[in-house]
Amino acid sequence: MPGWRFPAGLLLLAAYALLSNWLMQTAPAHPLAVAALFSPLLGLIAWDALRRRRLAVLLLCAAATAGLAWAVQRGGDDIVGSLYVLQHVVIHLALAWTFGVSLKPGAMPLITQAATLVHEQFTAPMKAYTRRLTAVWAAYFVAMALLSLLIYALAPWSWWSLFGTLLTPLAACALFVGDHLWRLWRHPEFERVTLRGALRAYRATRATGSQ
Repeated sequence: MPGWRFPAGLLLLAAYALLSNWLMQTAPAHPLAVAALFSPLLGLIAWDALRRRRLAVLLLCAAATAGLAWAVQRGGDDIVGSLYVLQHVVIHLALAWTFGVSLKPGAMPLITQAATLVHEQFTAPMKAYTRRLTAVWAAYFVAMALLSLLIYALAPWSWWSLFGTLLTPLAACALFVGDHLWRLWRHPEFERVTLRGALRAYRATRATGSQ
């Protein structure tokens, strides 16, 4: 992969986060805002379902699209806002389940799977560490979902918009980078892996698991 693609991807994600926050603050129920904020997720789910020939998932995507069209037609910021929150919560709970279910007896933790792809020598301490880290990520996703609901229920919409579009990706990046720095400090015996290499390994693990 060319070296420019990784920073370019980060810049695109940052630009999308800023655009999402602006749309939520100014016109959350506008058709263009709804399309920009829901289409990426629905498109990815529909494409994966089409590739894997899952008709039920495709029908759910169609139903979700119809529901969004109804919400836009009603023109209520409250209705559309609750859908944004629902999307945020469902994504995080789905991620929590994905990480958490890999911790069940007899299964290999998700981060352990990814680590085996980048480490030539995978030791017992590394296995224990990656299992704990998988549990940390699962707990993190649950906490983010609960915090999302709490902010939506108790704070102004502008606060949730800031949390959902800007603070959420920053928090995930902080945990990812924090783990990387923690391993460098507390486990210098572990084989060195770059952040880019860790991301590639995770994507490869998810691709393998979806087949």
